[in-house]
Amino acid sequence: MRAIEPVNAESGTQTPSQQKFFYGWVVVACSFTVLSAAYGIQFSFGVFMSEMSAEMGWGRTELSLPYACYVFIYSGLGIVSGWCTDRWGPRSVILVGGLLLGSGTMLMSQVHALWQLYVFLGCIAALGMSAAFVPCNSTVVRWFIERRGLALSISTSGASFGNFLVPPLVAMLITAYGWRTTYVLIGLVGMSVIGVCALFFVRDPETAGLKPDGAAPAEPTLSLEAPARVLAEDEWTLASARRTVAFWMLVVVFTLTWLVVFMPFIHIVPFAVDLGISQVRAATLISVIGLAGFAGRLFMGSVSDRLGRIPTLGCCLLLQALAFLGFLYSTGLDLLYPAVAVFGASYGGTTALFPAIIGDFFGRIAVGAIVGFIFAVAGSTAAFGPAVAGYLYDVYGNYEIAFVLSAGLNFLGVILLFFLRRPTLLPRAT
Repeated sequence: MRAIEPVNAESGTQTPSQQKFFYGWVVVACSFTVLSAAYGIQFSFGVFMSEMSAEMGWGRTELSLPYACYVFIYSGLGIVSGWCTDRWGPRSVILVGGLLLGSGTMLMSQVHALWQLYVFLGCIAALGMSAAFVPCNSTVVRWFIERRGLALSISTSGASFGNFLVPPLVAMLITAYGWRTTYVLIGLVGMSVIGVCALFFVRDPETAGLKPDGAAPAEPTLSLEAPARVLAEDEWTLASARRTVAFWMLVVVFTLTWLVVFMPFIHIVPFAVDLGISQVRAATLISVIGLAGFAGRLFMGSVSDRLGRIPTLGCCLLLQALAFLGFLYSTGLDLLYPAVAVFGASYGGTTALFPAIIGDFFGRIAVGAIVGFIFAVAGSTAAFGPAVAGYLYDVYGNYEIAFVLSAGLNFLGVILLFFLRRPTLLPRAT
């Protein structure tokens, strides 16, 4: 007998089997847009550095330290934004984050003392940025299971798209209006875009009377024994996840790769200049990283739906290690261009796979807190990698040791993946 399909009591909308379009893709599109705006602003900081240095008389080290503080704080606060997303939903978290990020960015136009840079960028903007990656992608995880890799590949690619699109636009605005006015403009636009997109976020498909992936509601069953998958989806918490070996192995693996992931963004241009490449041509390497990262996120996430998350992650870490070795042996753009392209694609793929793996291992219910905790612990180490590379350069006069160490850390991550197993949640005792 054909089952009667329920209707959403609050909105009057029909169930997924009656709908031609799944609202989860709206969530993906909004997540893509939020991350494009947030990361576009973040990766534009380097464009402002020369102008700020010329006007204020600050050196690159003085300008880099507040940025490192910013990266450390926004990554560390991922655990807070993840918990808040689980508790109150993504809409309010992302909305507040957009207001803070936009406000901190606009306040950068009023910087006249170095301490203000720490407050406006390192604190206010960092608070806002913490409400971008974790809330957006943990929400996408809730909306998809079977097509989770594809959905997250589209969502996370927003960061690379922003990295590719926004900095050149910022450079043109600075030329036309100056760096202070440009900060006001991008802060206002970022706040507006993120604020509008936040209104369209919905916590999970069940809130809208839907099912993950747009699936039809399951047929009722008389069995009193809950399926294993439902049990895993319903009962994993941050506390129970932290009691598993798999959780801490994931923390270690992502720490190993993220510790050095910002190093090329900061040091690849001066490294290229040391090789005799002009400043203008060296700067194109950053654009290649952004473009390759965009492609890598789109490709690796969807591939993981077919090949599996862990094998795909292993390929990404291996490629990233090979990219650092490519830097090591580069003597010009003939090897640097393919090396940065491989790095961008592997870095993008790793970032796209991160929330997907957490969702696969620990379900959808507490995914915000779990993603946020690992992002806080592993992601915050990205603030130290560029500083360590700079120190090694100052001591030895080159980046050789930094590149070898970076490759070695990623190779170690690949080895650890061979021992990673999906955890099993035991039923609660009754």
